Amino acid sequence: MVVSVRSWVANEGGKHLVLMLWLGANTWLFVKTFLLYSTGQQYHYLYKMLGLGLCISRASASVLNLNCSLVLLPMCRSLLTFVRGTHQVSSRKTRRLLDKSKTFHVACGVAICIFSVVHVSAHLVNVVNFSVSYSDDFPALNLARYKGEDPKLIILTTIPGVTGVLLVLILFLMFTSSSYCVRISNYEIFWYTHNLFIVFYIILMVHMVGGALKYQTNLEGHPPGCLRANQSSPEQRGEELEQHEDEEQRCREEAHFQPHYPQYIVLNCPGVSSFENHPFTLTACPTENKQTFGIHLRVVGDWTERFTQLLLPEPRIDLEILPMVQQRRYPKLYVDGPFGSPSEEVFNYDVSLCVAGGIGVTPFACVLHALLDGWTGFRLQRLYFVWVCRELRSFYWFAELLCALHHKLWQENRPDYFNLKLYVSQTDSLQSMSEEKYRPLASRLLVGRPRWKLLLDEIGRTNKHKRVGVFCCGPKGISRTLHRLCNSARSSGTTFEFNKESFS
Repeated sequence: MVVSVRSWVANEGGKHLVLMLWLGANTWLFVKTFLLYSTGQQYHYLYKMLGLGLCISRASASVLNLNCSLVLLPMCRSLLTFVRGTHQVSSRKTRRLLDKSKTFHVACGVAICIFSVVHVSAHLVNVVNFSVSYSDDFPALNLARYKGEDPKLIILTTIPGVTGVLLVLILFLMFTSSSYCVRISNYEIFWYTHNLFIVFYIILMVHMVGGALKYQTNLEGHPPGCLRANQSSPEQRGEELEQHEDEEQRCREEAHFQPHYPQYIVLNCPGVSSFENHPFTLTACPTENKQTFGIHLRVVGDWTERFTQLLLPEPRIDLEILPMVQQRRYPKLYVDGPFGSPSEEVFNYDVSLCVAGGIGVTPFACVLHALLDGWTGFRLQRLYFVWVCRELRSFYWFAELLCALHHKLWQENRPDYFNLKLYVSQTDSLQSMSEEKYRPLASRLLVGRPRWKLLLDEIGRTNKHKRVGVFCCGPKGISRTLHRLCNSARSSGTTFEFNKESFS
């Protein structure tokens, strides 16, 4: 039977086009991530310890992330019905493709199962390598606590290990119950086990923030492979030449490592409402040496007002005990997260511009805290920080932090590292920051609104032919203007990459 090309294209072309695009996206993600971890300088020491297991585990994780985000979309019936009914968007060919949504759901599910096996197998190899190849030179890089630690103990005593075991069990139940024989003989088993996807995604979020794999943050101060203080050059070509080479290859500082830390959390306070969950940006992030985090809360609305009353109750005047020595009872809190956000990438540019509008400064407070702890651990070489507020008093939220960072950089002879501009837009009854301790801020306080084009042109001239990361958290007017200006061409050859932080 001769197959008509025209008929085949009409009946199968769209489906195979989507299939090829999906396969291409999976292949591109796998190869890109594999090459990043095998050749990326920030993963040099981690790759040296774990080998191909690192590259395969991270490459398969990228594919899993893509398919876990796509697998639910084909089964969103209300969404599909809406798309089918939208004639401006949905053509006849599109509607015929939507009829095959279940097939795409199955394809994503099969991909999740296959790459989960690859991911788990690679991580089992990684756990063994963490134990066998324990690094005495870089203790912070190890997941094992000591050389030769039992790999089973590492899996059962770490967050990525425990959550990984639970994810494998849930995925196994969902996969086996999806078989044709189970669905035919007992559909209820298939239905109830498939609803475990809710638990699966919750555990998946916890699994992703485990921070088991770390990257190097100070590539300039410690180029991978450089000679540390207790090492000598392997080349033996004469005493003077050897000494000269040692000086060039000598590490200026020890290597620093850190996992990919998230930036915001979701809070639930049953004392206020059992069903309301509110996102708050971290203003102080957990690090290797500090396992606590902090947020700043602006009292706007019923939930924040009630929450503030529970945190800071009015003192009772009918008690003989002084309020300062009364026993405090804090409300119960449930914390979901932390989750990632765009501001994490501030440290991954040589030059970054952070623009905050009012309370939108909170994501960047975490950045400032990190710099205050130690700027030498990051790729970032220059930070421009612009904060626009309506009222002068808003700057006092983080005035102490800004002044502390300013003093630190001046003491370390790095005055050009941090370029600060403060703009107050309301001129009614304007006062200055007259306090002596806030003098560095008073000299950088400007009245009015920033002239964004001139500001970006100035940064472009100062950083010619460089890639500048622009991070914005504020009202839509500011973000739209910056987004448009970042897309415009400049004679300086500077590229501005725009990143929008959620303003909530």
